[in-house]
Amino acid sequence: MQGLIRRKQHLDEIRIRLDESPAVALLGARQAGKTTLAEEVAAGWNGPSAIFDLERIAIKEAMMQRPEALLADLEGLVIIDEVQRMPELFAILRPLCDARNRKSIFLLLGSASWDLIKGVSETLAGRIQFVDIGGLSIADTGGETQDALWFRGGFPRAFLAASDSAWDRWMEGFTRTFLEQDIPGLGSMVSPASLGRFWRMLAHYHGQTWNAAELGRSMDLSVTAVNHYRDLLAGTFMIRVLPPWFENLGKRLVKSPKVYLRDSGVLHHLLGLGGSDALKVHPRYGASWEGFALEQTLLLQGDREAYFYGTQAGAELDLLLLRKGKRWGFEFKCSDSPATTRSMHVARTDLSLEHLWVVYPGTLRYSLADGITALPLREIGSIVLE
Repeated sequence: MQGLIRRKQHLDEIRIRLDESPAVALLGARQAGKTTLAEEVAAGWNGPSAIFDLERIAIKEAMMQRPEALLADLEGLVIIDEVQRMPELFAILRPLCDARNRKSIFLLLGSASWDLIKGVSETLAGRIQFVDIGGLSIADTGGETQDALWFRGGFPRAFLAASDSAWDRWMEGFTRTFLEQDIPGLGSMVSPASLGRFWRMLAHYHGQTWNAAELGRSMDLSVTAVNHYRDLLAGTFMIRVLPPWFENLGKRLVKSPKVYLRDSGVLHHLLGLGGSDALKVHPRYGASWEGFALEQTLLLQGDREAYFYGTQAGAELDLLLLRKGKRWGFEFKCSDSPATTRSMHVARTDLSLEHLWVVYPGTLRYSLADGITALPLREIGSIVLE
């Protein structure tokens, strides 16, 4: 089963970037598989390698006391895990990356984007490349695992759990550790209990347009505090804030982003679902599929220049991807036999889409109308947008 989570495309991308740059950063949520990928890169490295895990107290203390002494004389591949826990390292890495007689290449693993990017923007600009690491995709696990991947989510240990009960226990430990250790470890002063309550409430707003005032009233918090909580979860890759597409169409457009929990397993755990049967009768069933299919699409097609489209009159498009000047649309329908809607035709005309894909859980690809195709999710990686 270990071969199932290797994701060769990530390994190839990491190796290419290590050939081109003195530092490469792997960014993604905790437990998404960054460490496994880094260990595989190290195992195949032609030369010496060293790994520093800043979650280990002894290593972090040693790094804090004498970072230059630890790093300056190393040769080969140097991996620093959970690097966001010591943003001061970036100032030390800069001269090491610039050294004319540089003997090492740095692979930095981070699970909190804004800390890492803040440090890089100040010290490693032009010296570092990035590889985004998401959860498992349906291309990793195979189309026959679609329902399991949907319910359990893309964290490898959650997906591979021996039973739904084991999955639930893993999720409980993961969410608790995230709130009680990871967030405070970033220097955040947000109460773990308050952030946890917000996270669970956000699960019930999954896939909806962001309304900070409404959430603030529900939690008796200010709009500023609610926006900060949102940014904290987005910065740790727990939620996706999907921006709206703006264009002067002579129509009143929706201008607030949509918010999704990025991992469907976390969503289902926070909704209190103990198994897939409970999902089928839950009010958020359709929204769950939308978020899962959206995330799978972005994993396999890339999440750059990704938007949703909506008008005040009700026309919507779940996902708009811009690629090389062309526009591609995606609707996510949890139906055995999806059909076109007026909204699809309006969005296709408004946006001048090259094609509109209606992504659904089935197995048959077929035409719905001119320029609109029903596409099984398991084939989402096969389409070429160019």
